Amino acid sequence: MWEGDELLGMYWQAIIPLWVVLFPIFMTPAIFILSKRSEKLRDGLSVLTAVITFFSVASLYPFVMEGKTIEYTLFQILPELGVTVRIDILSFCLAILSSFVWMMATIYSLDYMKPEHGKNRYYPVLIFTLGATLGIFFAGDFFTLYVFFELMSLVSYVLVIHEETPTALKAGYKYLIMTIIGGLALFFAIIATFELAGSVSLSKGVLVSKPSTLAFFAFVCYLIGFGMKAGMFPLHVWLPEAHPVAPSPASALLSGIMLKTGAYGMLRVLFYVFNIEVVQSARWDLLVAVLAVITILLGSAVALTQFDLKRRLAYSSIGQMGYVLLGMILFTEQGLVGDIFHIFSHAFMKSTLFLAAGAIIWKTGLRNINDLAGIGRKMPFTMGAFTIAALAMIGIPPLNGFLSKWTLSLGALEAGLPIYVVILLISSLLNGLYYLPIIIAAFFGGEEQEHAHGEAQHVEAGINLRGEATAKMVIPMVILGLGCFFLGLFPSNIAYELSLKAAVFLFRGGM
Repeated sequence: MWEGDELLGMYWQAIIPLWVVLFPIFMTPAIFILSKRSEKLRDGLSVLTAVITFFSVASLYPFVMEGKTIEYTLFQILPELGVTVRIDILSFCLAILSSFVWMMATIYSLDYMKPEHGKNRYYPVLIFTLGATLGIFFAGDFFTLYVFFELMSLVSYVLVIHEETPTALKAGYKYLIMTIIGGLALFFAIIATFELAGSVSLSKGVLVSKPSTLAFFAFVCYLIGFGMKAGMFPLHVWLPEAHPVAPSPASALLSGIMLKTGAYGMLRVLFYVFNIEVVQSARWDLLVAVLAVITILLGSAVALTQFDLKRRLAYSSIGQMGYVLLGMILFTEQGLVGDIFHIFSHAFMKSTLFLAAGAIIWKTGLRNINDLAGIGRKMPFTMGAFTIAALAMIGIPPLNGFLSKWTLSLGALEAGLPIYVVILLISSLLNGLYYLPIIIAAFFGGEEQEHAHGEAQHVEAGINLRGEATAKMVIPMVILGLGCFFLGLFPSNIAYELSLKAAVFLFRGGM
C-alpha cells in the first residue's frame, strides 16, 4: 500500500511540469474566444490562469528542496532526440520567479490596458508566452528547449508591436531579425552538439568533454543564440528599441523574465554541454568575460545619455544582464550563488521599475525624465516603489541588489579576479548617476507639470488623472518593490536559499 501511494505521488509529480507548461497554452484559445463575448470574463480568466500556474509551480517546492529531479518524455522523434520535460532545482528557480512576476504583471494589466486597443489580442498572447517561457525552463533536452525558445521569441513579437505605431513596427522588425539570427545560431549549435555527443539531453551529464573546432563552433553559436536574448553586446541592439514601445507590463516581462531565458540557456550550456574544465582549458571563458564586461559598462554608460524613462531602463537592463553573464563565467560556487540570486534580484527590481514607469506614463503622459520633477508628491506609492528598486539597482544595503553584488564580488575574489570587483563598483557608480537624479527631482523638485496629451489619452476611459494609479496597478508594483527590500534584508530568504542550492547543484555535477 505504501509503495503504491509512493508510486502514485511520483507519477503526479511527473505530471505537474507538463501541466504547468501546457495549461497556459491550452487556456489561450479559451481566453481568445471569451474576448469576443465579455471583457470581464477575458480578464478574469487571464488572471486566474496566471494564478493557477504560479501555485502549480509552487507546489513543487518541497520536492525540489529534497534534491530530486523529475523527467518525463512525451515522445521520441529519433533515438536520443525527443520532446522531454524535466525539473530540477535550477529550472524550479526560474519557473517560480517567472510565474510570480507574470501573475503580478497580469493583474497590473487589467487597468493599464483599459484605454488601449488590441486587448483581445494582448491577453491571449500574454498567457501563451507564459506557457512558452515555462517550457524553456522545464525542457529536458536542448531540442525541446529550442522549440519553446522559438515559440516564446516569435509570439512575444506581438507584444513588442502592440501599439502598431511606426516606431513600434520598426522596433518589432529589428527584434524579429535578431530573433531569427539567434534562432538559427541556436539551431546550428544543437546540431553540432548532437553530432559530437549523440544526444542533447540534460540527463546525460557533460555532453562534450574535450575542445575541438566543432565544439568551439557550437559554443559560439550557443553564445550568439542565448546572448541575443540576454541582451549581450553586440547582440543587444533590439533591446533598447523594443522595451520602450511595448506596453509597460510587457516591458516588465521582457526585461524581468524573458532576458533570463538567455541566461538560463547559457548556464545549461556551461554546465551540461561543456563543463568548467573544457571551457577554461580552451580559454573560451575569456571571450564571455570580455563580452560581459563590455555589456556592463556599455549599458550603464549609454543609460546616462537617455532621457526617455523607459529607454533609460532598457539600457540599464543591458548592463545588469552583464552581471549575470560575468557571474556564471567566474566558475566559483560563491560567484554562481551571486549569479543566480542576481537573476532573482534583477527580475524584482526591473519589473518594479517598468511597472512604475508605466503608471507614471499612464496617469500623466510624461516620459521625459526632465519633466518628472515633483511626481513623487503626486504619486508617492509609485515613486516609493520606484525608489526602492532604483536604490537596489545601485547596490544600496540592505536591498537585494546589494546582496547579489556582494556575493558576486566574493565570487570574483574567490576566483582571484579582483578586477571584476572594480567593474562592479564602477557600474554601481554609473547606476547612481542615472537613477539618483530621477529620485531627487521626483521628491524634491518643482511642481509637477501637467501634460495635455496624457489627459486626452485617457479621458474616454473615464480615468481620473489626479493622484495615484488604480489599486490593481499600484499593489503589484508595491509587492515587487517590497520584495527588493525583503530579499536583501533577510539573507536566509527563499530566493537566496534556492540560489545556494541551485549553485551547489550545478557546481557539483548538476545531476
